[in-house]
Amino acid sequence: AALPYMIRGNKLRLLLVTSLGTKRWVLPKGNVEPGLTACESAEFEAREEAGVMGRMTVRSIGAYTYRKPDENESIYRVRVFPLEVLRELDDYPEAARRKRKWMKVGKAVEGVREPELKALMTRFAARFGTIS
Repeated sequence: AALPYMIRGNKLRLLLVTSLGTKRWVLPKGNVEPGLTACESAEFEAREEAGVMGRMTVRSIGAYTYRKPDENESIYRVRVFPLEVLRELDDYPEAARRKRKWMKVGKAVEGVREPELKALMTRFAARFGTIS
């Protein structure tokens, strides 16, 4: 997964997108594509699902697990890579299927369901000190 972020006016903001099925707030994520690294796949998904591009951190800041609400209740482990957003696209492949929203850290943490992801986002934000 990509963790899209930006700092504007000394304030850290995180970008979330809606999932296709439940419409809940999630990070842009997907399977590791053949021929790509996990980081490159996360960068690809950020562009496809959220229409953002920028400077990707090649080292994962952690991982979380989630249960996909399918017939098998599959459990997935997702590695997270920060993406400093430098460009937002108006036209991107999943624009008509998803909403995207920049949020303050607290609101973004409240918006996701997975406890491990909440903790990961909180730790990431703490790196920025007093930026709220």
